[in-house]
Amino acid sequence: MTDGTETSADSDRGRADRVAVTGTPGTGKTTATALLEDAYDVIHLNNRIKSDDDLWTERDADRDTLVADLDAVREDLGDWSGVLDSHLAHRFDVDRVVVLRCHPETIESRLRERGESPETAAENAESEALDVILSEAVAEHGAENVYEVDATDRDPEAVADAVRAAIEGEREPSAGTVDFIDYI
Repeated sequence: MTDGTETSADSDRGRADRVAVTGTPGTGKTTATALLEDAYDVIHLNNRIKSDDDLWTERDADRDTLVADLDAVREDLGDWSGVLDSHLAHRFDVDRVVVLRCHPETIESRLRERGESPETAAENAESEALDVILSEAVAEHGAENVYEVDATDRDPEAVADAVRAAIEGEREPSAGTVDFIDYI
């Protein structure tokens, strides 16, 4: 099994114009994409949604989250290019999808440290173990456009480098290379 970080002359697919960096909350998306802001236009979609009442429809009281209006967000994004950072990013029209993965126990710990409820942290950890976002990304964009990055034991710079390699077409697509089912 490989983590998909190998490069070769055959894997040079060229730079993508629109890249989604997605994953379960707590995988490190915002931290990694912040390190890419010097080279790419990065849109931190969750912040954008939170700051504009026209981009969400309701507050989910049980999860204390906003329910995004994806059609309104699409309209707001317009003809964008760059890197879209969000657990929702794979739901948009993109050339490539980078799915950050992280061991569910690590996600649960990170989310609890952020102040999330034990129920929310556990729900996200289970979602990660079940490959929910990966499955959605592959269903929407095809395995040939999805790049998995296991961020569990990588520092943010290494995760950003793996994302950069996917953006630039310097690595092979790698959907299905990370497995956390042992958590269940």
